[in-house]
Amino acid sequence: MNKILTVSPSPHVHSGDSTKKIMYRVIYALIPIILWSVFVFGLDALRVGTIAIISCLAFEYLIQKYLMKVKPTVTDGSALVTGILLAFNVPANIPWWIIVIGALVAIGIGKLSFGGLGSNIFNPALVGRVFLLISFPVQMTSWPVNKLSEIDATTSATPLGLIKEGIANGTPISQIEGLPNMGDMMLGIGGGSLGEISALLIILGGFYLIWKKVITWHIPMSIIVTVIFISGIFWIINPEMYINPIYHIVTGGLILGAVFMATDMVTSPMTPKGQIIYGIGIGIITICIRMFGAYPEGISFAILIMNAVTPLINTYVKPKRFGGNRS
Repeated sequence: MNKILTVSPSPHVHSGDSTKKIMYRVIYALIPIILWSVFVFGLDALRVGTIAIISCLAFEYLIQKYLMKVKPTVTDGSALVTGILLAFNVPANIPWWIIVIGALVAIGIGKLSFGGLGSNIFNPALVGRVFLLISFPVQMTSWPVNKLSEIDATTSATPLGLIKEGIANGTPISQIEGLPNMGDMMLGIGGGSLGEISALLIILGGFYLIWKKVITWHIPMSIIVTVIFISGIFWIINPEMYINPIYHIVTGGLILGAVFMATDMVTSPMTPKGQIIYGIGIGIITICIRMFGAYPEGISFAILIMNAVTPLINTYVKPKRFGGNRS
């Protein structure tokens, strides 16, 4: 017999994808948003992005080589994605040293303390972002006015911040000044972080990732539908106290979180049913924080909380074993 039958463990069919290919597809989807943020915020956006990326790459290399004593994996693209997403979650005018601290926390604590890519429980960029928000609340909430805005000032509040402050002062939604319309938010005319300025480009990036099968529709759609459903109920009850549900979607970091951060395959559930449960949980927590919490935005906290629930979802929402009992 010249032919030898080789028997090996599953999986037996490979897609040809690799971690590096997947990460660089995410980067390709982020490039238009990066370019637009530089156009809107100028060299500050480029400064923030460059510092965040270099810091994340440097910390991953140094920690793996000299502390973990393993081969550095900086070429797989994961640290690069973390750096870009961290930059997207901070103001364009934030001091450079705060970005470096955020990168150290994201890579050192959020990723490598769990063993590296594939072992981390929480999204690293969000770990860095939330740490900075809690540690440096003033710097993390001083938003620069972008070049497309007609406001004559150096800093401004985000639309969600204006709404939160207005409602707290008893001002009806229709009388709150300085709110950009939904069209402006879709195109990127409004205050916020680098990743909040153009919902349209983020959505297009999401379609690209779905087309390339990097992500599926389950998590983004379940988050968006949940937010629209819950906020829509309150808006119908009292439109002067609760904003239009579509405005909830196009403002803040909800679209960025739903498309690029909640879908992180390491920290999200494996099955479509589990992903829908996960997305619904993120939507509920996000809208509760936005409407009733102290912070105007809640997507970062919601994703991290549901990251912690992911192992439980994976335990109880499993696909049927091949050949198993279907009853």
